[in-house]
Amino acid sequence: MCRTVDLHQAVLAKNDENALALRGYLSDRGTVAVNLLSSPGSGKTALLELLLARAVAGGTPAAAVTADLATENDATRLARSGAPVRQILTDGLCHLEAGMLQRRLEGWLPEGTRLLFVENVGNLVCPASYDLGETLRIALASVTEGEDKPVKYPTAFGLAHLVVVTKTDIGEAVGFDREAFLRGVRQVNPGVPVLETSARTGQGVDALLEHVLRCAAGEETHVPVLARQHERYLHSHGNGNGSGHGSAAGHEHEHGREHTHEHTGGHAPVDGQAR
Repeated sequence: MCRTVDLHQAVLAKNDENALALRGYLSDRGTVAVNLLSSPGSGKTALLELLLARAVAGGTPAAAVTADLATENDATRLARSGAPVRQILTDGLCHLEAGMLQRRLEGWLPEGTRLLFVENVGNLVCPASYDLGETLRIALASVTEGEDKPVKYPTAFGLAHLVVVTKTDIGEAVGFDREAFLRGVRQVNPGVPVLETSARTGQGVDALLEHVLRCAAGEETHVPVLARQHERYLHSHGNGNGSGHGSAAGHEHEHGREHTHEHTGGHAPVDGQAR
C-alpha cells in the first residue's frame, strides 16, 4: 500500500514539473490555456463549439485540443467553428497529463493563439488531480446530472476557478434544484463564480467568453479554498496568470498509446448535436 501511494505521488510530482514548464511555454507564446472538466454528456463539446465560433468571429485567435478514449467525433464537431483543433485519443486512459498535452502542442499550436481550450476526458475523478498548465480551470455540470454533483465530486468542483451550469433551457423540465446546486458549490468552493449557460439558446455563452478573455487579459482568477490546502496545486498555479519558463520535456505515460489528428474547418454537420 505504501509503495502504491509513493508511486502515485511520484506520478503527480512529475506531472507538476511538466505542467510548470508547459505553463511557461504557453506564457512565452502569449497563450492562455483553459482546462474544461465534466462528466460525459454534460454538453461540454456543444458549448465549446459555440465558444470557439464566437471567439473566431470576434477576431480572437483560439484553438482547441479535445481528448477522448476513442473516436474523433468531438474534434470533427469542434472544427466546424473554424478554429484549429487537435484530437488526442487516450486508448483507455481516463485523463490527460501535462506531458501528453505538451507533446501535442509542439510544432502544431498556431503562432499568435490567444486562447487554448483543452476539453479533458469526460470524467470528474481522475482529471481533477492533474494540472495541465492551465490558467483557468472550469468545472461543468448539466441540469440533467442532478444538483448534488459538486458535493459528490468535491475535488473537481473544489479546485475550479469557475463553475458552469449547462443545458439550463431544460432545467425546469427535469426538476433541477438550482438553489441546492449553488449551496453545494458554495460548500466545496466558497466564492467561486458560477455561470449558467445553454448551447441551444445561447444563454450565457457570451458571458463565458468574456470571463475567459478577462482572465487572458490578466484579471486575477478565483483562488479556491481547496487549492490553499493543497500546496502542490497552489504553488504550480501561482497567481493564475502564468509564470515560469521553458518547455516541458516529453513524458510517456505507461498506460496506452496517444494518437493525434488535426482538423480544420469545412467538415459536414454532425447529426444529433447535443445541447
